[in-house]
Amino acid sequence: MFVSIVLLCISICFILLLLKSRRPKNFPPGPPAWPVLGNLLYLISKDPLKNLEKLRQSYGNVYSLFLGSRPVVVINGLKMMKEAMVTKGPHFAGRPQDLLMNRLTQWKGVILADYNSAWREHRRFDLMTLKIFGLGKKSMEDQIHEELHHTIKILDQSAGKTLSPQVMFHNITSNVIFKFLFGTRYEYDDENKVRIQRLLRLTKVINKPWMMIYDFIPKVRSVMEPNKKVLKMIEAFQSFSVSRVNEHKKSRIPGEPRDFIDCYLEELDKKNDASSFSEEQLISQLFDLYLAGTDTTANTLRTAFLYLMNHPQIQERCQQEIDQVLEGKDRVTFEDRHNMPYMQAVIHEVQRVANTVPLSAFHCTTRDTELLGYSIPKGTMIIQNMMSVLKEEGQWKFPHDFNPENFLNEQGEFVKPEAFMPFSAGPRMCIGESLASMELFLIVVTLLRKYKFIWPQDAGEPDYTMVFAGSLTPKPYNMKIESRSPQ
Repeated sequence: MFVSIVLLCISICFILLLLKSRRPKNFPPGPPAWPVLGNLLYLISKDPLKNLEKLRQSYGNVYSLFLGSRPVVVINGLKMMKEAMVTKGPHFAGRPQDLLMNRLTQWKGVILADYNSAWREHRRFDLMTLKIFGLGKKSMEDQIHEELHHTIKILDQSAGKTLSPQVMFHNITSNVIFKFLFGTRYEYDDENKVRIQRLLRLTKVINKPWMMIYDFIPKVRSVMEPNKKVLKMIEAFQSFSVSRVNEHKKSRIPGEPRDFIDCYLEELDKKNDASSFSEEQLISQLFDLYLAGTDTTANTLRTAFLYLMNHPQIQERCQQEIDQVLEGKDRVTFEDRHNMPYMQAVIHEVQRVANTVPLSAFHCTTRDTELLGYSIPKGTMIIQNMMSVLKEEGQWKFPHDFNPENFLNEQGEFVKPEAFMPFSAGPRMCIGESLASMELFLIVVTLLRKYKFIWPQDAGEPDYTMVFAGSLTPKPYNMKIESRSPQ
């Protein structure tokens, strides 16, 4: 009996020792970590965002987790987010380099690339190329309106009927980014487009629990191969991209770039020994920009119309403003946003409640640094909890409601609060923010000017619950469309 009690005590002590925090000295506090898994269950559960918010309530705006044996710091709230991502931006601008997606993209591209001279060189190039093709100017607007023209044909045929908007919005955003990258738009039923658009399922596949286990418990990698669907999706896109690059080599005219590929090939013509430009990098750039430039904007549009249908008074006020500002004009321009404060407020409020990329892309520290007095060693993974900023008490008039007043002052003028950062902030801020903003404004305004969107009577109560799979998406829904009288 005595021996049994002693063995039990030893076993309990051993378990407590295993559960004991392995945090470095002066590291942020956090929950106890289980052997092998660490705190991984918090992220692979049904509602990881709710788990992170509960931990913030317990441990504050800077706390730590263990994903497997890997220490991770979670940053919450506007003050801490600004200090880390802006004030100490270069300290927190790295990316983890040992995850599955790094391997699948061969450590190239711009989204997951580490913070170094090659990344800086390619980020500069991407921003410059977006500017060349009229980011904020008419040429990009023309591409968006061209795509809307094809969508309106379909919607005109659906007037008075009910349809699902999911494919429609993905078709629009996919073709806009296709035209920018490859110089081509595709019919919605084109075999190439349908095949490549399957890549958009990638974000859902790679954020399944098996992926998290693969990433953070290295010992399983020898017996656990990446999902074959993921590999096929990436290989299909790479094969398509290589064929398009080869076509561009034959047809391009130096000095007269038609699209992103032409611009990159011109950089390759000027390449010197110090340059990081290569055809492999080009293929990875195309992959990054297509994936980032399609799914997030399409999901935000789905969120927009879910709320507009179920807040008809807001939809009607938007339409009144649109009719007044665009009277006598054939179509909306991006510049018109300055005369539409309410419409701007609605679109920004949609982005706030959509919180489409709630954990941003994972960062890591590039050097030993500090935050809130805690020591954070070089190479520590950083997770940004964007919900903690976009719904932070004290930063918003109505943090937990859908209300455009969050972006209007007492005079009814549009204002953008400091806590509005759905694209993150600092050196790693999303390069596609301006393109996404233009697409959202032009698409929503054009559609609201022409149609009234109605929640179907047989659809029951709207469900605003978002589905998390790396990004947040609304649950599938249908909408009824009615043509508006010419204004």
